Amino acid sequence: MTRTAQDVLTEAARELAPAKNTTVERIAAGEAPVEVLAALALEQHHVIVGDRRSFAHLAGRAAPVPAVAAFFETLARGEDSALGHLGALARACGLDEAAVREYEPRAGCQAYPSYVAWLALGAEPVDVVVALSANFAAWSSYCATVGRALREKYGFDDAACAFFDLFAEQKPGASDAVLAAVSAGLAAGRLSEPSARRYGRLLQDYESMFWDSLAVR
Repeated sequence: MTRTAQDVLTEAARELAPAKNTTVERIAAGEAPVEVLAALALEQHHVIVGDRRSFAHLAGRAAPVPAVAAFFETLARGEDSALGHLGALARACGLDEAAVREYEPRAGCQAYPSYVAWLALGAEPVDVVVALSANFAAWSSYCATVGRALREKYGFDDAACAFFDLFAEQKPGASDAVLAAVSAGLAAGRLSEPSARRYGRLLQDYESMFWDSLAVR
């Protein structure tokens, strides 16, 4: 039976579902100190800038398969939107522009965007679509939990939570764009599911490393 894009994405999401996230659980319970939230805001400045460049590069490399290129173009634009929301989050955490500018990022938090950059340089773009779709499902869930906790447990306003709301509302794994991209990749014979799963597994591991590293100093 012919594999469909939905088959590929459903299986990837099932196989790559992450384990529990202790840091997110602590935030959800209101037990994480504000310093962890501040580190999250500071690290995301670097993550977003790096990912935006990587997605733009992937869009260019994916030009022969327009649906795949369109997926990455959308992601790059989304990073622009996310960056615009980080200022309010940083201010709610007690950070000023100087603190953001002078912050030295942590290796464990920046391993994820570094790996995305590696994928952007040499991985088949449609394989990256599948890997990212599984990872984004977890990230979206984390953002929904954190956004809710910041309001209920930390007293943050809507502007400070807008960064998390943006990602909580995005469901790339179920969107028409990701289905179109994977379908096009399948039709062009470009998709390697073993490679996509390998990339996805590593992305999930680096995602976990990001959250664990927020609490280490």
